[in-house]
Amino acid sequence: MKKEKQSRADEAAFLIMEEYGEATAIFGEFHSAHEGLAVIHEEFDELKAEVWKKAKNRDREKMIKEAKQVGAMAMRFLVDVALPMEKKT
Repeated sequence: MKKEKQSRADEAAFLIMEEYGEATAIFGEFHSAHEGLAVIHEEFDELKAEVWKKAKNRDREKMIKEAKQVGAMAMRFLVDVALPMEKKT
């Protein structure tokens, strides 16, 4: 991967991790797959609303905000719902 692209990917991962930490601290874990999917869907709809605007009317900062929320909520879904938990001994 080119250095510039890797740098942007690192920045995106940082933004997602930061959002993940903040959201988890405020809202706790997802309680079910349905809750997780509903939150992802809500964040996706907010991103979609910004993207579907005419290009000249799009707000890049809003797109960044919503995209990092989608990524963070997908991560929460993986952590809280999808990935197997360690067995307690």
